[in-house]
Amino acid sequence: MRVGVDATCWANGRGYGRFAREILGAMVALAPADEFICFVDPLAADRFDLRAPNVRVVRVEQGAPPAVAAAADGNRSPSDMLRLSRAVWRERLDVFFSPSVYTYFPLPPGLAAVVTVHDTIAERFPELTLPTPRARLFWRMKVALALHQARLILTVSDFAAREITDVLGVPSRRIRVAVEAPASAYRPSTPEEIAAAAERVGLPRGAEWFVYVGGFNPHKRVDAIVHAHARVARERAAARGESGREHATDADASGAPFLVLVGATAGDVFHGDQARIRAAIEGEGTERLVKWTGFLPDEELRHVLGGARALLLPSECEGFGLPAVEAAACGTPVIATSESPLPELLAGGGIFIAPHDDHGLAAAMRSLLGDLGRRNQLGARALERAGELSWTRGAAAALGALREAAA
Repeated sequence: MRVGVDATCWANGRGYGRFAREILGAMVALAPADEFICFVDPLAADRFDLRAPNVRVVRVEQGAPPAVAAAADGNRSPSDMLRLSRAVWRERLDVFFSPSVYTYFPLPPGLAAVVTVHDTIAERFPELTLPTPRARLFWRMKVALALHQARLILTVSDFAAREITDVLGVPSRRIRVAVEAPASAYRPSTPEEIAAAAERVGLPRGAEWFVYVGGFNPHKRVDAIVHAHARVARERAAARGESGREHATDADASGAPFLVLVGATAGDVFHGDQARIRAAIEGEGTERLVKWTGFLPDEELRHVLGGARALLLPSECEGFGLPAVEAAACGTPVIATSESPLPELLAGGGIFIAPHDDHGLAAAMRSLLGDLGRRNQLGARALERAGELSWTRGAAAALGALREAAA
């Protein structure tokens, strides 16, 4: 096959960018007889690092990078999208693959296409993801066109597939699933590696910590993490005979756990919620216990994950929950939303709570903080479950969908 690929999402640092990079690399390796023509804008071209005999790159000039313009409150110019559409039309493709609906652009009429829809969070929680009526209108129009033009819809979990049917009305017969997996960088770390990484992010020797990884967006409920963490920190201080809120922020005196927040704090094109998170931290008086690391590369992040008591992901909903699976691959249990595929994917490897069960979130944190044996048992099971996932398997499913659409 001659497969066209929307690789303009290559530069994105969030989950859908990771999906594009990992699954395309695995697809190219699995199908050496197929040609993959990857359409990139200048920003994506600078970061495109997939080199193989069956990969060809077509650079298309854009007024604004699609990975940036496809923002929570942005829009892409018609002329930019038209340039991409024309570039695709000139290539005489058998099928086109969009790794994400976020950077979708109109395709030439009649071209077989497979479009990836990762979740229905924007549809279920528009006020938490798309801040203005204008943004919601543009999103609905883009998704509607993508669903209309695609012969098949690809998604990342059975959970997401059910959501796409229930929320977007796509019949299950048109949906195929390519399950994600942790990147190869994520694996257990040595105690020495963990200690060195902890020091680099400002954690004192002997500290305990929980970690959140991802965007600081309202539907991720990071403010709920802040409040639960503060409650557990105060309890730890009280249990050690301390009193007063100021002592609950002193790790040396109280032995309170730290909270490590990992993710870009600037340049995120999605609807941000940092002001509310910082206000929650200030209100709880836990500034000294919360560490904002900014973006961490995979090799550094795996050590921070490996030393954590748990990865926290109490979102409203997750189509997959890749940070949790990456933590699991490091041998770390998760405390995550039940509105996701994670209870099935990581069964026995974490504690799963309903959205807005803030008491349950604090109780789960408390239990893993106070029982190292249980933490290690859950972590071992999480590692085992993560090891059952592979990008090769997901790529095989994606290739199958492309061949089916092109037939």
